[in-house]
Amino acid sequence: MLIKQLSIFLENKKGRFTEVTNILGNAGINMTAFTVAENSDFGIVRLIVSDPEAARSVLREHRYAVSVTDVICLQTPNKPGSLAQVMTILMDAEVFIEYMYAFSSGNGALVIIRPDNLEKTMAVLSENKVELLASDELFAL
Repeated sequence: MLIKQLSIFLENKKGRFTEVTNILGNAGINMTAFTVAENSDFGIVRLIVSDPEAARSVLREHRYAVSVTDVICLQTPNKPGSLAQVMTILMDAEVFIEYMYAFSSGNGALVIIRPDNLEKTMAVLSENKVELLASDELFAL
């Protein structure tokens, strides 16, 4: 249930994210989820896209620094306390979350996490009946 995520390093300049979205759009690559983190000099855009390998290739052709990382997508009910339950499960299992981002729609919420130990995290979540999504399931939503 691992999902490939792109991390793109961008100079913190006006229009850089627009360039990335245009490159991906022109290549027919759909963005499903993203987050942007920045400091004064550069930003990191993390993306879940329809074709990670094609996206990496086309972005590298345009001289972007891009890496591909495995992440986990889990689904929780979109109600108070749902994420807290999952985070407690992971904390009790001594799983460290490097970063995460989420989005919700209707009755469900999807959470992308990058833990320090992918296999252990998937096992712990599965044992606790937390729903994990594969890439094809995520794009079908």
